[in-house]
Amino acid sequence: MQTGPRDVAQIRLDNALWLFDEFVAATVKHPDAGTLRGLERRFAERLQIQPSYWSQIKGRDRQIGERLARQFEELSHKPRGWMDEAHGPPAAPGAPAAPAATQDTHRTPQDDDERFIVGLVLTYYRRHPQRARTRLLDLLGEVLTPPPVAPRALPADAATQADDAHELWARSQARVAPLKKKKR
Repeated sequence: MQTGPRDVAQIRLDNALWLFDEFVAATVKHPDAGTLRGLERRFAERLQIQPSYWSQIKGRDRQIGERLARQFEELSHKPRGWMDEAHGPPAAPGAPAAPAATQDTHRTPQDDDERFIVGLVLTYYRRHPQRARTRLLDLLGEVLTPPPVAPRALPADAATQADDAHELWARSQARVAPLKKKKR
């Protein structure tokens, strides 16, 4: 079965994003804001293209042509034709590859901004798990806190559950320090 030009363009884009994910995993063991800032520029330099061109490729403003696909393969140490074959999302090192159809795309980062935020949160959590947990709960408190309900409208069990939820929320806030202001 032969794929059309649009299918090849999408496959090449997916594979280029896969190459970027591999580059990030190999380059940054503990991602933080400082190390992630210049990552896309360094990836573009590795592929011998301008960072703005890489941005256009990611934004789907440009497509990866035949010559550029071969350049990506050569500089990423992939076999010839690798960019033209669908490979599915990259797996974490040491993890078995999951079929693309079974992966939950709502829980995985969809773009560079989401990968950046997830990387920052993971770095913070891995360095200070308890502090990260309490601060994240504090930041997400508006979403996690149930809206106030008049106590007389609740049955006895529901009122107990609401009190338990409020007590849990108060305990999670007890030792949380406010975030520091950015220095300018």
